[in-house]
Amino acid sequence: MAASFSDRSPDNMNDLTDLVRYRACHQPISSAYIFLKDGESEAGRLTYQELDRRARIAAVRLQSVGTAGDRALLLYPPGLDYIVAFFGCLYAGIIAVPVYPPHPARPERTLPRLLGIAKNAQPHIALTLSPILAAAQPLFSKIPAAANIRWIATDDGSDIDSSDWREPDVNRDTLAFLQYTSGSTGTPKGVMVSHGNLLHNSAMIHNSFQNKDNACAVIWLPPYHDMGLIGGIIQPLYRAFPAVIMSPAAFLQKPFRWLEAVSRYKATVSGGPNFAYDLCVHKILPEQREALDLSSWEIAFNGSEPVRPETMERFADAFHDCGFRREAFYPCYGLAEATLFVSGGVKKELPVIRSLDGNALEQHRIIPVNEEDKTARALVGCGKMPSELLIAIVKPETLRTASADEVGEIWVSGKSMAQGYWEKPEESRETFHACLSGTGEGTFLRTGDMGFIQDGELFVTGRLKDLIIIRGRNHYPQDIELTVEKSYPMMRQGCSAAFSVETEGEERLVIAAEIERRHFERRQKADGLPAESDRRSSERRLPEVDPWFSPDVRQPVDFDEAVRAIRRAVSEQHELQVYAVLLLKPGTISKTSSGKIQRHACREQFLNRSLDVVGGDIQQSRLIRADKLQEALSLSVSALRSASPEEKQSLTIS
Repeated sequence: MAASFSDRSPDNMNDLTDLVRYRACHQPISSAYIFLKDGESEAGRLTYQELDRRARIAAVRLQSVGTAGDRALLLYPPGLDYIVAFFGCLYAGIIAVPVYPPHPARPERTLPRLLGIAKNAQPHIALTLSPILAAAQPLFSKIPAAANIRWIATDDGSDIDSSDWREPDVNRDTLAFLQYTSGSTGTPKGVMVSHGNLLHNSAMIHNSFQNKDNACAVIWLPPYHDMGLIGGIIQPLYRAFPAVIMSPAAFLQKPFRWLEAVSRYKATVSGGPNFAYDLCVHKILPEQREALDLSSWEIAFNGSEPVRPETMERFADAFHDCGFRREAFYPCYGLAEATLFVSGGVKKELPVIRSLDGNALEQHRIIPVNEEDKTARALVGCGKMPSELLIAIVKPETLRTASADEVGEIWVSGKSMAQGYWEKPEESRETFHACLSGTGEGTFLRTGDMGFIQDGELFVTGRLKDLIIIRGRNHYPQDIELTVEKSYPMMRQGCSAAFSVETEGEERLVIAAEIERRHFERRQKADGLPAESDRRSSERRLPEVDPWFSPDVRQPVDFDEAVRAIRRAVSEQHELQVYAVLLLKPGTISKTSSGKIQRHACREQFLNRSLDVVGGDIQQSRLIRADKLQEALSLSVSALRSASPEEKQSLTIS
C-alpha cells in the first residue's frame, strides 16, 4: 500500500476507497472517528488503519455473497459499526443504501418508509447487527421484492482475513450509494451518488470551510441523511481530522450533550438545522452554560431552509459568555440531489442579512427596505456562488432566467450534481436534465427551492411545492409558521406546519402546531388523565371519531387563548384568515430525518384525519366530507363530556 499511495494526494484520488487507504498509509494511528454511545462517554474509536482493516473484512463478506453493483441495505443505529459497513460496501463495489432501522416502539411510522425503500432499491444484501436482524428479517420476508435478501450480522464474530479482500473495479463514475431523500414534499426517492460526486463535493466543502490542521468535528446528525453522512463522516475523512459522533436521540434527549462535546473536544466545526440551536437555547440551563467553553468553534453551520436570523440572534446571545462568536455562524444551502453542499458563507465573517419588502416578496419581487419598515422581512444569505458550480435563478412557469429583482427557482449545474433517481427515469430527466427555454443552455438540476441572488449572495426563500397561494397572493409557509411560534408562549419552536386545503372552491389556510410538553401534561392533569408515560400501554383510538375539536369543546383556558393568539397574529401580519388551527401532541408532527417539517405529509394527515390533535378549532364551513365531519365532531364532544375520569383514561382522540 505504501508504494501505491506514496506519490499521491487526496486531490487526485479515483474513488473514496483510495482516500481511506491513503489515510491508513500516511496517518495509520490517527483517530478518524470517536463515538459517544450515550452522547457523553466514549464507546470506541476508529483509527484510519483500523477503519481500512475492518472495511476490508466487511468487503470480503460482501464479495462472498454478492457482485459489484448489487445494493446492500445498511440497518444500523448510529455508531462505528455503521461507518465500517458503509466503507465496507465501497471496498466491495457494492452500492450502499443507508436506512433507519425499524423502531420497535413506532413500527407504524418507521416501517412504511423502510419497506418502500427496499421495494425501490431491490437490495440483494442487508447488513446489520444481530438484535436488529432478529426483528427485521421476518418483516422483510413478507415482501416479494425483499424476500430473497441475504442477511449478514457483522457482529457475529466471524474469523475473516482482511488479506482476502479483492480490490473492485471502481472509478469516479461508479455509484457509491443511494441517498434516499427525506420526503419533505412527496415519496422518498433514491438519489444516485457517485464516487466522483462525493470527491467533488468534499473538495467544495473543504475550500469553503477552510478547516485547519487542528480541526475537529462534533456531529449528532443522522448518518443516514446527506448532511450527517457526507458532512459528518466523509468530509472529516477528506480533510483528515477526527469526528466525534453521537446519535440524534442522545442530542434530542439532552441538548447539553452536543455543546458539552464541542467544549470537551475543542471542536472547530459542528452544526445542524434551525431547531437544534433553538433547542439549546430553551433546554440548556444557565448553570450548565457556565461549564461550557465554545471559543474553539469556528464553523457553526446551519443548513435549514431558510435560515432564520432570530435563531442565530437568540443562540449568540445565550452562549456569548461561553465564548461563542457570532461570526462562527455559517449559513449554507444544499440538497441530496447536489450530493450535499451548494453554497456557504465566508468563514469568520458575519452572516449576510437583507431586509426586503414582505408584500413585494409575496409577488416574487425583491425590494430592499429598512429593517424598521413594518413590511420588512429579514432573509439570511447562504453564501456566495461557488466557482465550481453554475447557479441560475429561473422562472418555473416559463423556464427563462429571472431578472435581478425577481425570485425564481434555484437551478444548479456542476460535477456535484448526482446521477439521477434510482429506477425513476422520467423524474430523473425532469429534475436533473433541465434546460433554459429558448437557449438550450446547459443541463441543470432543478432544486425545487425558490430564491434569488443579490450582490453575488444566494438567498433561499422557500420550497416551490410548499408555496401557499390564496386569492392570488403567494405566502411562504415558513413565514407563517414563525408567526405562529411567536404568537403564544406555549408553542414549540420549529414544530408547526402551514399549508392550504381546498374547500368551497377556494384555498384555505390550515395551521398545525405542537404545544410545549409541559402544557400538554397540564392538560392531562386537568382532565384527570395520567402522565403520558403512564398511559401509552393502554391507549386506543376512539372508533369512527374525528380527531378535530369543534369550537365549543371545553378546553383549558390556555388552549383557547393560544388558538385566538394564532388567528390574531396571522391575520395582522399576513392578512390571512386561518381556516383551521390544530394544536398537536408534542413530538408528533411529521419531520424529515434532517428535522425539516413535512408539510405535504401534514396536509395528507389533516385530510385523512390522522393528526394527533389535542386542541384547536375549525371554522364553521363545509370542508371535504363536511357532513361526516360534523357528525363525528358531535360524537367527540358527547364522548368527552359524558366520560368519567376513569373512562377518559381509555379515550384518545388522535
